[in-house]
Amino acid sequence: MASLWMLYASFAFAAMGAGVKLASEFYSTSELLMYRGLIGTLILLIMVRHQGGTFKTDFGKAHLWRSLVGVTSLWLWFFAIGRLPLATAMTLNYMAPIWIAAGMFAMGWWTKTKHAEWPLVLAIASSFFGVTMVLQPAVESQQWLGGLAGVCSSMISAMAYMQVRKLGQLGEPEYRVVFYFSLTTTVVGLFATVAGDGPQGALFHAHTPYGFLLLLGIGGAALIAQMCMTRAYRVGKVLVVANLQYTGIVFSTLWGLILWGDAFDWHVWLGIGVILLSGLAATFYNTRKTARGAVVKDQDPVVSES
Repeated sequence: MASLWMLYASFAFAAMGAGVKLASEFYSTSELLMYRGLIGTLILLIMVRHQGGTFKTDFGKAHLWRSLVGVTSLWLWFFAIGRLPLATAMTLNYMAPIWIAAGMFAMGWWTKTKHAEWPLVLAIASSFFGVTMVLQPAVESQQWLGGLAGVCSSMISAMAYMQVRKLGQLGEPEYRVVFYFSLTTTVVGLFATVAGDGPQGALFHAHTPYGFLLLLGIGGAALIAQMCMTRAYRVGKVLVVANLQYTGIVFSTLWGLILWGDAFDWHVWLGIGVILLSGLAATFYNTRKTARGAVVKDQDPVVSES
């Protein structure tokens, strides 16, 4: 059942990415960020209040830093989705475990507390080869800015992971982490839109029934994905569940084929495959010692979006 929850989450995240790409034709990146956060905040507010939970926290500064890092990563990812094929943007976003593994390796080497695990070193090196393959069409078609945003998003996402892990170790429940992240996303998206990321001559784009449905779908799919992923980590083996998250690349590839007819050359497929295998290897080394149900302490799924 844990595997099914993870598959549901991966499908929902891919659906959210498809919704963001469709909606990017009608809204700016900051508007999408704002609406994504607003919908998640309202739904969580109602759910938690109904269940008698509380948003009171003793770790306001930690929440603020985690949320700002996560919002930055999410904005860059939305920007990349709007300018790259969906599968490319999704693949780059899933490089976060690679950056985490690289950071762990670098820290161990610097402090001389850990020996080099050469399979992990090979996975890290291979992933960078995969990135060059995946981004080659983007560079050739002058979409290099979207590619750069996707890579930076995954790097910052790794930082957000560490902040989420810290909050988990402090005992913060994941609903509270998600709520403050969604709230910060709303506020930052609003200020960025007002500051000039919106349409010329107006602060916000006008809504259409189609655009409004896309926004609801983005917010709903993101929240469903986070809830399903949390359940998967709680009831399943972390290593199995963490590896199954990479099915999101497969789902986004299918969305791209169905909605936009995305077609890739062999070197792009090779790059996606290399990044996928490298991510699986890095995830194995990152989570092999994590016990079942240890998500709050050792690995929180919220980071998978931010």
